[in-house]
Amino acid sequence: MSDSQKWLILVLLAAFGSLLYLLQPILTPFLAGFLLAYLASPIVNRLVSWKVPRIGSVFIVFIAFSLFFLIIIGGLIPGVKSQIVYLNTKMPDFIRWINSQAIPWIEETTNVSLTHIDISMITDFIGNSWQEAGSFVGQVLSRIATSGMSIIGFLGSMALVPIVTFYLMVDWTKISVEIEKLLPRHIQPQVTSLVKECDDVLSSFFRGQFLVMISLTILYTLGLKIVGLEIAVIVGLIAGLGSIIPYFGFTLGIVIATIAAIFQYQEFLPIVWVWTVFGVGQIIEGWVLVPYLVGSKVGLHPVVVIFSILAGGQLFGFFGMLIAIPAAAVIVVLLRHVRRKYLASDLYSSEASKQ
Repeated sequence: MSDSQKWLILVLLAAFGSLLYLLQPILTPFLAGFLLAYLASPIVNRLVSWKVPRIGSVFIVFIAFSLFFLIIIGGLIPGVKSQIVYLNTKMPDFIRWINSQAIPWIEETTNVSLTHIDISMITDFIGNSWQEAGSFVGQVLSRIATSGMSIIGFLGSMALVPIVTFYLMVDWTKISVEIEKLLPRHIQPQVTSLVKECDDVLSSFFRGQFLVMISLTILYTLGLKIVGLEIAVIVGLIAGLGSIIPYFGFTLGIVIATIAAIFQYQEFLPIVWVWTVFGVGQIIEGWVLVPYLVGSKVGLHPVVVIFSILAGGQLFGFFGMLIAIPAAAVIVVLLRHVRRKYLASDLYSSEASKQ
């Protein structure tokens, strides 16, 4: 490859990155649709291999995915709604408990003076908010009145996701073949090999991590329900979905659950049961879910995952957080390839022979 060709590739990559940065406010529904189509494509291909027409396979998988998400959302909304109402009604009591018991105990134990929370200000704020809104419908109408175009834009973006997903599922194989045809013939085998390796890493992570998140959400929610925690569904969602970042969901979930258990029971034994639920969850995640569902192909260190998500959010906002882990996985694969090339090069051999 000549120097001019290398510079052309660098310029094209820079232009592509700049274009992504400029378009990132509108790319989220397309990226979400691409990820869903990517997750669904192996199932569609399996149905096609069973002599089901591709359009029929796409319809079957699309309807199955839609029903799955509707059932999940429909099952969660009543529980989350009732627990939000519970939190709203218990918040004044919780603040009083913090002022009367928690803060004095912390001050006595640590010899540090803490400022008490102004209960009257918070209760007045909550009361005024309910009077102004009146109901959930009132809140929605108020938001629409003040930021109607934002609401319409958000709903429009969400409506694009299933449309983009459907069309990408239909043409996934065709798009892949056409992209492969555009590759220069002398690098086509090497690029295909790299893409296959990237696909192995990404598929292992996305499909496996999605199942891990769902499993942990169910496990934590059921476990905390058995313990009797009033906000079990909310804590289960936070801990399960937060597990996309290593240890983040576990840490945030156990802190929230412990505080809620202290306030609800004010006894030590229920807190131990809450810790037991999270301990069992960690054991199942580390010994069963991750090894069998994610596997060892991913090779993303927890620190790399955390850094990637923070860096993606800093650079590109929410869109950057969505693409952070896939980008990190691809970079790791490329670095492995560079390492293999270096170890097989004369440069490495000559340096090793000198030593």
